[in-house]
Amino acid sequence: MLIFDGHNDVLTDLFDAGGVTAAATFLSGMSGHLDAARAAAGGFGGGFFAIWVASPGAMDFASIDGAYDLPLPVEIAQGDAWRVARTQADILLELQRLGALNVCCSMADIEAARRQGKIAAILHLEGAEPISDSLQELDMLYDLGLRSLGLVWSRPNRFGYGVPFRYPSDGDTGPGLTAAGHALVEKCNEMRVMIDLSHLNMAGVRDVAAISNAPLVATHSNAHAVCPHARNLTDAQLALIAQSGGVAGLNFESTFLRPDGQPKPDIPEAAVMAHLDHLLGALGEEGVALGSDFDGCTPPLWLSGAENLPTLIAAMERHGYTAERIERICWSNWMRVLRDTWGG
Repeated sequence: MLIFDGHNDVLTDLFDAGGVTAAATFLSGMSGHLDAARAAAGGFGGGFFAIWVASPGAMDFASIDGAYDLPLPVEIAQGDAWRVARTQADILLELQRLGALNVCCSMADIEAARRQGKIAAILHLEGAEPISDSLQELDMLYDLGLRSLGLVWSRPNRFGYGVPFRYPSDGDTGPGLTAAGHALVEKCNEMRVMIDLSHLNMAGVRDVAAISNAPLVATHSNAHAVCPHARNLTDAQLALIAQSGGVAGLNFESTFLRPDGQPKPDIPEAAVMAHLDHLLGALGEEGVALGSDFDGCTPPLWLSGAENLPTLIAAMERHGYTAERIERICWSNWMRVLRDTWGG
C-alpha cells in the first residue's frame, strides 16, 4: 500500500546541507527521516514537499517540562525569505532532474508518477513571508510548480497569525487574517492553489473558512481533544473542515501526539490511534489522511523514518481498521481533496 504524505521538510534539510548542490544526497542517503531509499522501503509514494524559511537561532525545546509557552520569533523580512524560498524550489526541481521524483501540478501528473514508480511531489509553501503585498512571488512560485500554501508558520507575518508552541492551550491566540491575508486567500482560490490551515490561529481559520470556496485542509495537524496543544485542532475547527469536505493529516510530532505535550518519542501505538480515532469521528472516512512532518519533527521511535511507515499500517490493522479505511487514510483522501481543489 502506497502512502501519500501531507508534509515533509526535506527541502529545508537540503538547503542547510548546501542547497542545490546537496540535492544528490537524497539519492545517496540522508541522515534524517526521508530519502529515496527510505521512501522505497516504506511505500512513500508522494507528498507535499515544503518550502520553509527558518528563523535565526533555535527554539529551546530542551527546557520543556510540564506546561510551556515558548516565545515566537519575529517575522522574516520578505526579501530574505524570498531568497531562501527560491533556492528551495530550485532544490525540488533539481531532484526532478536527477530522477528522484516528479514535481506534480495536476492529478494527471500524480497518476503518471504512480504508474512510473516515481515519488509524486507537490511543492508547498509553509509560511507566506516570501510573498510581497503585490503577490507577484505567488505567480513566480506557481510557475515553478507551487500548488499548496500555508499562510503562516507559528511566527506572525503580514498575512496572519500563527499559533505558539504552548501547552496546554488552544489556538485562540490573537486576531484573524490581515487585509493582505484576505487577498492572498482569494488569489489562491482563483489560481486553485490549496490553502493549508496548519499553524494558523483560531481566528485565522475562521476567516479562511468564511472567504475560501475550496475544501479546508490542515496538512499536518492533530486532535486537540487528545492532546491540548495550541497547534492541534479543536472540535470546532474540525467541524469547519468537515463541513467543507476537507482533510486533516496526522502529524507525527511527539509534542502534538502525547496527551502530556512533552517532546519525548516513547509513544505507544495507542496514542497515535487515539488521534486517528478522534479525527475519523469528527471528519468521517474521507476526511483523515497522513501529514508526517518528517525531517521537521520528533516522531515516535517506531515511526522514526519513512521506512517505518508499514509499521503504522500494521498498527491500524491491529486496531481493527478495514483495508478500505486504511487505503483512504494512506492515499485516496488526499487524492479526493486535491481533485476537488485543483479540478481534473
